Amino acid sequence: MLRELSIRNLAVIEQVSVNYHHGFHVLTGETGAGKSILIDALSLVIGGRGSSDMVRYGCDKAEIEALFDIRADHRLWSVLSSLGIDANPEEMLVVRRELSSQGKSVSRINGQIVNLSMLRQAGEYLVNIHGQHEHQSLLRTDQHLEWLDLYAGDTLAEKKRAYWDAYRQYQQTRAKLRDLEDSSRQNMQMLDLYRFQVEEIAAARLTPGEDDALLEEKRKLSHAERRMEHATEAYSLLYGSNGLAAISKAISRLEDIRAYDSSVLDPLLEQLQSAYYQAEDVAFQLRDYRDGIESNPERLAEIEDRIDLISGLKRKYGEAIPDILIYYEKIAAEADKLENRDEHLQTLREEERRLSDRATALALGLSELRHHAAERLAQEIETELKQLQMERTSFKVQLDAIQGGESGSGSKLTPQGLDEAVFMLSANPGEPLKPLNKIASGGEISRIMLAMKTIFAAIDGVPVLVFDEVDTGVSGRAAQAIAEKMSVLSRNCQVFSITHLPQVACMADHHYEIKKTVKGDRTSTSVAELLGDDRVEELARMLGGVEVTSKTRHHAQEMLDLANRQKGA
Repeated sequence: MLRELSIRNLAVIEQVSVNYHHGFHVLTGETGAGKSILIDALSLVIGGRGSSDMVRYGCDKAEIEALFDIRADHRLWSVLSSLGIDANPEEMLVVRRELSSQGKSVSRINGQIVNLSMLRQAGEYLVNIHGQHEHQSLLRTDQHLEWLDLYAGDTLAEKKRAYWDAYRQYQQTRAKLRDLEDSSRQNMQMLDLYRFQVEEIAAARLTPGEDDALLEEKRKLSHAERRMEHATEAYSLLYGSNGLAAISKAISRLEDIRAYDSSVLDPLLEQLQSAYYQAEDVAFQLRDYRDGIESNPERLAEIEDRIDLISGLKRKYGEAIPDILIYYEKIAAEADKLENRDEHLQTLREEERRLSDRATALALGLSELRHHAAERLAQEIETELKQLQMERTSFKVQLDAIQGGESGSGSKLTPQGLDEAVFMLSANPGEPLKPLNKIASGGEISRIMLAMKTIFAAIDGVPVLVFDEVDTGVSGRAAQAIAEKMSVLSRNCQVFSITHLPQVACMADHHYEIKKTVKGDRTSTSVAELLGDDRVEELARMLGGVEVTSKTRHHAQEMLDLANRQKGA
């Protein structure tokens, strides 16, 4: 539930902080007082679109912060975890949104910055705002199947995922088949090109790392004469009179005098002997290295030709030998597909039929579940509508197969299956069922939407429901029925309603007044919870208009007493 909402510098609101409770809340006030701004604030908190126009004039930014108390087993926590947001189910959830006067937006969940997409994903599980313009979703037939699938629950959702996987594979195979069927002269030209490229790369017999090895061998052969000359000179220096012979002579001199000062000369003699053996070993290795050097102009020419060949292939097919080999595998497969086009066509057609049959079977399973769910949903909605003073209304979810199969006839597979759904209504006995967008009035749409939200509240698990003047166009017994339905709905979730109807306001557990005041040359909106006589006074205003009399106050008190008895019952 929503525990607290704090707003600063949003439109005409300078600063407001409101605490909320369990149950049914109503927000009332004069037209233009700023009731819709509170809804705008909540919309921003759950990722709604914001603009610089929403920032209070003369201020740098608007700030909205909401504190939510969400039960530990709610799906929201797993969603937050998948988004990488650190949140403890044992603690409150803080959502903050800032809008700058330059149009920039910053959003935070528990102090962690999130982008707007992440905020919307989390917001879907926090607050569901329903206003008169949202009624249009009921009139859009393309939304009706989504409503039905949501009602059908997890069993259908699991089968829908399996169907979607099969449908995706089917579409991928169809695309490959259509691509191959569309082969033309250009494909034959491509085949000639592929054949040439395959032969050219295959003839080169490339191996990964070959180019680096060739460059290394080229460097050695290119400098064979210089390597020979310097290796010979180094060997001569070591074995010359100033090399090993000189070190040997020095060792002999030290051995002659070591007996006179062994403590100093023994370590020096040991180092000199070690140096002699190391220098001798180096000399032998230099000799072997020198003897192994050969000048091979023929091999050098072969290497240079090979390097030129590889460089040419790199210019055409890839930056490195592995890239060329990958390209070779790709074009070899393409060439094979074109050369054996008829065989591939047959294979793809068989695969397409198999996948089509599998997807169709899964889609028929979806249809069966949907038909059962449609009957249950229609019955539940009719039951709810009877409680909303639409006793003689008939409701039906009409499911039809989408026509226009691949051959021009039959049912058509779509990402949703084989079905399309339309909500049908007959408000009066004897009248045929017709689509909602053909016959339903504003008042009827309001009650149908409330009936559906009552049913879906237990399914989608959204803890906060907001109704923004959905009772417009309704009066009398229908208004009372809407009020009672919202009160019942608030037992499963926290309900907010902006209303101008006293029948709705008196049924609320908590009543808030939105008031606009002018101080100097600035307008401000305030929000206050009404208790006792203040609530009676506001209800009397709603009943009597401009002039509040003792009779309207008495009537308001009677309405409150009756509402309390009704809720108690």
